[in-house]
Amino acid sequence: MRNLLKYLKNYRLECVLAPLFKMLEAIFELIVPMVVASIIDQGIKNEDNAYIARKVMLMAFLAVVGLLVAVTAQYFSAKAATGFATELRADLFKHILNFSHKEADNLGTSTLITRLTSDVNQAQTGVNMFLRLFLRSPFIVFGAMIAAFLIDYKIAMIFLFMILILFLVVALIMKYNIPALKKAQEALDRITLLTSENLSGNRVIRAFCLEDIEIENYGENINEHVRRQKKAGHLSALLNPMTYVIVNIFIVLLIHVGAVKVQANELSSGEVVALYNYMSQILIELIKFANLIITINKALASANRISDVFASKSSIPVFGEDSKKKEESEEGRNALTEGEGYKIEFDHVSFKYNENGDDALNDISFKVKKGETIGIIGGTGSGKTSIVNLIPRFYDVNGGRVLYDGINVNELPIKSLRSNVGIVLQKAALFKGSIRDNLKWGKEDASDEEIMEAVKLAQAEDVVASKGGIDGIIEQDGRNLSGGQKQRLTIARALVRKPEILIFDDSSSALDYATDLKLRKKLSELSYSPTVFMISQRTSSIKEANKIIVMDDGEIVGMGSHEELLLNCELYREIHESQYEKEDKG
Repeated sequence: MRNLLKYLKNYRLECVLAPLFKMLEAIFELIVPMVVASIIDQGIKNEDNAYIARKVMLMAFLAVVGLLVAVTAQYFSAKAATGFATELRADLFKHILNFSHKEADNLGTSTLITRLTSDVNQAQTGVNMFLRLFLRSPFIVFGAMIAAFLIDYKIAMIFLFMILILFLVVALIMKYNIPALKKAQEALDRITLLTSENLSGNRVIRAFCLEDIEIENYGENINEHVRRQKKAGHLSALLNPMTYVIVNIFIVLLIHVGAVKVQANELSSGEVVALYNYMSQILIELIKFANLIITINKALASANRISDVFASKSSIPVFGEDSKKKEESEEGRNALTEGEGYKIEFDHVSFKYNENGDDALNDISFKVKKGETIGIIGGTGSGKTSIVNLIPRFYDVNGGRVLYDGINVNELPIKSLRSNVGIVLQKAALFKGSIRDNLKWGKEDASDEEIMEAVKLAQAEDVVASKGGIDGIIEQDGRNLSGGQKQRLTIARALVRKPEILIFDDSSSALDYATDLKLRKKLSELSYSPTVFMISQRTSSIKEANKIIVMDDGEIVGMGSHEELLLNCELYREIHESQYEKEDKG
C-alpha cells in the first residue's frame, strides 16, 4: 500500500482536511456526556428547568454543527479516495499496456482485469474509510479515556485495561485475516477467467454440448471462492461480537464500581452516567474501528496485488524510450554497405516462451530483401507465428539476432520499429465504433481517401457498403460482421499505414479462394513495395512468394521457391498434395 500512496499527492489538502473535520466532530461528541452530567447533577437535582433548557439547546447546537462538520469531512475523504482510484487505475492501465507479450502471458488476462476493477475499488474504499475514521475513532477512544481520568482516575483504569485488551484482539484477527482475504481475491481471478472464456467461447461450448460440464466447473470455482470468502468472513465476523462482549463486561464492572462510589459519595450520579456514556462511545467507535480494520485488510490485500503488477517490469518497455537509441540506430543504418540491403535477417535465432520451457524456435537463419514476399508454412505448433512475432519485437530472442535494415531490433526504439510494421492477426480483432475509427488505428491521421484506398486493396468495399459507408458502426468485437468481413477490415487497417513490412498471420483463413487471389494480386502491385511475410496453411496462397520457409517443430526443414520445395522438401510436398487431393475430391 505504501507504494500506492503517491497517488494521493494531488489530494494532500483533502487528506488533511477530512480527518481534521472528523476530529472536530469527535470533539463535539465528547462534550455531550459532560453536558448530560451537568443536567443531572445541577438541572434535575436542583429542579432548574431554565438550566435544563439551556443545556438541551446546547446539545442541539452541537448536533447540528457536528452534522455539518461530518458532511464536510465525508466530502473531502470521498474526493481524495475517488481521485486516488482514478489516477491509480490510469497508471495501472498504462503500465499493463507497456507489458510485452511475455509479461501479459505470465500474469494472465483475468487477473489483470480483476486488479484493474475489483482490487482498485477495494483500495479506493480503504482510502475513503481510512481518512474518515483513522483519527476519529482513536481520538474518541483516547478522549473518552482522558475524560474518565478527569472524572475519577481509579475508574479510568478500567477504561485503560479494556482498550489494551481490545487492541490485542484486533491485532490478532488482522494478522490472520489479510492472507485469507488475499486468497479470496485469487479465487475471484479464476472466476473472472472462466466467465471471460465461457462468454467468448459460448458457441464452441454449445457445439460440443458441454454446457453441463462448464456449469459444474463454474459452480466448483464459485464454491471455492465462497469457501475462501467465508473463511475470511469468519475471522472478520469475530471482531464485532468480541468487541461487544469485552466492552459490555467492562460496562457491568463500571456500573458496579460506580454504584459503590455513589453510595460512598465519591462520585455523583451525573458523573456515573457520563462515564457510562463515554464507555458506550468507546463501544460504538471500536465497532466502527473493527469494521475499518476489515475494510483496511481488504484494501491492503488488494493493494499488495496491485503492487505485484507494478513490480512486474516489462522486458520490452514501450513508453519512455531512450532517444539515444534512435541516434545509435540511425548511425548504424547509415553505416550499412550498399551490397547488403537486407530488410529483415534472422541470424541463428533461438527462442522460448518460458525460461524453463522447450525452444519454440531453434537456430533459425534467413535473409529477406526489401519488397520480397516470404511465405511461411508448417504444422500446428511448428513455430510459424513465433517467427513473425520476433520482427516487431513482441518477444525478445533467447539467442541470435533479428536484424531490421541491418540493425538489431533490440537497438531500435519500439514505437519507431512497430510504426513501420503492419500486422494482420489470425484472430481478427475489431473494436466498437465506426469503420473509420477502426481503420484509423493503422494511421491516426488517415484521410477518407486513404481509408477507401486500403478498403479497396483489402477487397472490403462490399463490407463498407453494407454498413452504409465508413461511418457504419461495428459492434463490440465485430459481432455484426462475418469472419471473412472482419478479416478483410483488419487487412485494410494494416494497409492504410502503408508499412515497410506487412505480416499476414494466416489472415486469409476465412477468405474464399477468389478473394484471396484478388488480394494477393493487389499486394503484388503496391507502389511502395512492402516486404511481406505471409503465414498460411494453403500452399496456393504462398506459391507465388519469392521464398517459402517450411517449419517443423521450431526448425526450418525447407526453404526455397514453390517448385524447388516440391522437389526437395518432403513435408511441403505432403502438405501440397494433401490439399490438392481434397480439392480434386471436392
